[in-house]
Amino acid sequence: MSTAFTRQPVMPAGGRATPARGLHGHALDGNMVRATVVEAVGTFFLVAVIICTAIAATLARPITAAPYSSIALPIAAGMVLATLVASLGPVSGAHFNPAITIALAVNRLFPWRYVPCYVAAQMTGAIVAALAAWGCYGQRARSVAGLSGTYPAPGIGAWQVFGIETVATMLLVLVITAVAADPKAPVGVAAIAIGFSLAAVVFACGPLTGASVNPARSLGPMIIAGRLPDWWCYILGPLAGACAAVALYERVFRRVTPPASGSSGSSGSELAAQERQ
Repeated sequence: MSTAFTRQPVMPAGGRATPARGLHGHALDGNMVRATVVEAVGTFFLVAVIICTAIAATLARPITAAPYSSIALPIAAGMVLATLVASLGPVSGAHFNPAITIALAVNRLFPWRYVPCYVAAQMTGAIVAALAAWGCYGQRARSVAGLSGTYPAPGIGAWQVFGIETVATMLLVLVITAVAADPKAPVGVAAIAIGFSLAAVVFACGPLTGASVNPARSLGPMIIAGRLPDWWCYILGPLAGACAAVALYERVFRRVTPPASGSSGSSGSELAAQERQ
């Protein structure tokens, strides 16, 4: 796999710097307003599809025949994330998750000055999605289903939630970092891998913690539903897992590709040293 991110512009022979790139090749020095709006809209659709599917299953709402079961949730989650990544990834990087944004910034792969805008947009999208689900499904969506926030299963303690969310997020973000950072990987292929990884995580961990792996996905419905059990686990767990995944990929798994022979300026060893800084 080639170099994950272009941290600093590289000056080729033509004298024009190659812009720094983030996930899915989006330009880090591009239109920040547009990217922020995309993060809000993308997070809205991601959270809305997930919680509406879960609410419908909880309330046993039929589609055309019998109501679907909770197995629909991981399928819907994986499908909507794959769709959003394929369509919006090149515009904003398709983070849609504060844990991913902060983990990239901690590992110096995303500018800290953009983090507040991204996180605020993601939280806004999640809260609006919870409000929309409440409006669509009525009061029982809030009183009975809790707007499908992520809540621990009976017998699962807070530290268990923290550990499960950490490991689950680590798997998801490791896949995201590996496939979304490779400039040679088609966006569609990356989107499928990312969607499948989310579906797998929800299948495995959903019965235990709700498989949040995303603080916005948890906090948006929790805040609107007024239920906040073990809320800190759904913030710190995904943050810890995401930071660990990005660091593991960058320091262990990623292979630095030497620059093309036609480029001037930095040598291969100098660029490799720059990558390690």
